[in-house]
Amino acid sequence: MDISSVSQTRHTTKAFDPSRQIPAETITKLRTLLRNAPSSVNSQPWHFLIASTPEGRARIAKATQGSFAYNEAKVRNASHVVVLCARKTLDDAHLSSILAQEQRDGRFATPEAQATQDKSRRFYAGLHQTELKDERDWIGRQVYLALGSLLLGAGSLQVDACPMEGFDAPLLDLELGLAERGLASVVLVALGYRSEDDFNAKLPKSRLPESEIFTEL
Repeated sequence: MDISSVSQTRHTTKAFDPSRQIPAETITKLRTLLRNAPSSVNSQPWHFLIASTPEGRARIAKATQGSFAYNEAKVRNASHVVVLCARKTLDDAHLSSILAQEQRDGRFATPEAQATQDKSRRFYAGLHQTELKDERDWIGRQVYLALGSLLLGAGSLQVDACPMEGFDAPLLDLELGLAERGLASVVLVALGYRSEDDFNAKLPKSRLPESEIFTEL
């Protein structure tokens, strides 16, 4: 199936079949998609927690109580749940780690090229930290780029997915000890296979017409 067809057939799954598990080789492919997601200046300001066991999903489900109870069954019945987290800041240690990895991966033909890359990335990090003062929003936008890769990739692998912002983020951050790791949860994605109760699978896809969302220049 080509990627445009995937975009037309994937949907947000509302109910998962708890008896079906995603094969390990498919999870490996999804991890590869997340690891290789694009980010501004290759900042990679994220971390992904993957719950593949009932116990792990139960910990995440603690954040889907009360006003967010409509998402609890999705978390508990999915095969896997991914917590997409944002780094709270791009500190020197993280920026240096990225640069060192790029050097190991052979991205720099000369020391000057390495220095230029480091200067450019630090410029943008500093811009959002001190001038625009929107670093957390900027980082969050990078996490959503990874989310897009995951959703489209899951569809291409015939894995059903449900992205969720409906959860108690402070509670989940506390449960998973994210703050002390310099992280904050941004969005959850339940992954698995739809059940017969997934009403959204039976509905036609609906999007605004091209004439309303595209302008040719």
